[in-house]
Amino acid sequence: MRLILASASPRRKELIKKIDDLIVEVVPSLADERADASSPVEYAVELAALKAKDVFDKRGGVVLGADTVVAVEGKILGKPKNAEQALEMFRLLCGKTHAVITGICIISQELTIKDADVSLVTFADFDYDKVAQYVSTGSPFDKAGGYGIQDEQVQAMVTHIEGDIDNIVGLPVGKIEKLLKQFRR
Repeated sequence: MRLILASASPRRKELIKKIDDLIVEVVPSLADERADASSPVEYAVELAALKAKDVFDKRGGVVLGADTVVAVEGKILGKPKNAEQALEMFRLLCGKTHAVITGICIISQELTIKDADVSLVTFADFDYDKVAQYVSTGSPFDKAGGYGIQDEQVQAMVTHIEGDIDNIVGLPVGKIEKLLKQFRR
């Protein structure tokens, strides 16, 4: 099956390779990523749909759009723009459980499916030295919520994970594999 991945994320490009029998072309979306939604899940799904539709309108085929957000106490955390924002995000996340939500939209000429996957992550209490060391690596700046679960320094801060680790990295592979069965001919 041929699939167009509407994403510039290197993590998504790697994760999609876990699905057998896919020929994947990567075409990053140029959609304006603004959405009106009443919940973090709706927000993530709406952004995924914007990305998928943007690429589908240009290329056709079967297109997968995805968007991952981190939400704590109903507040969506985007990608930090600087070290100060990254530290502030960790202050919000540490000592609590937060949601990592990936919105999914798969579009073809015949069918559009929108869905989401939610995982829960709990961080230990805030430790300035550990967080500042991680932030100094530069890793937080291209990731929702300011962290990558796959990063060793972050793994040391995690006390509990509930849900799909691939979702937390940025693409719920198992769910997508099931959804793609509806598009196979």
